[in-house]
Amino acid sequence: MYLNELSSKIIGSAIEVHRTLGPGLLESAYEESLCYELDLRNIPYNRQFPVPVVYKGKHLDCGYRIDVLVGKKVVVELKACEAIQPIHRAQILTYLKLMDLRLGLLLNFNVELMKDGITRVINGQIDH
Repeated sequence: MYLNELSSKIIGSAIEVHRTLGPGLLESAYEESLCYELDLRNIPYNRQFPVPVVYKGKHLDCGYRIDVLVGKKVVVELKACEAIQPIHRAQILTYLKLMDLRLGLLLNFNVELMKDGITRVINGQIDH
């Protein structure tokens, strides 16, 4: 599956979750629901995927985890906050760099319309 197609399916799944649950819940509820929606669509993913941190050749056990890694190609970070902050964008950019991946989705479910909570990051460039 190509990145744009995969991205569209993930976004469609997130919109369905938001349409069903609405804003105001914890991130964990959205993560569980998004993964269930991905299951329904037969889209492979890994939850709480460990991020390898290597510093000067040494593997560090820092406990960083990607909320959902879809198809081993797309980093999906879930938020349920008032507004996406620069640190959230930096986090997904760093995860992409550490994982040597090109595409990430930062999904904030605490919005009236899900389309306003989607930040797409491709090749280090943030696209709203």
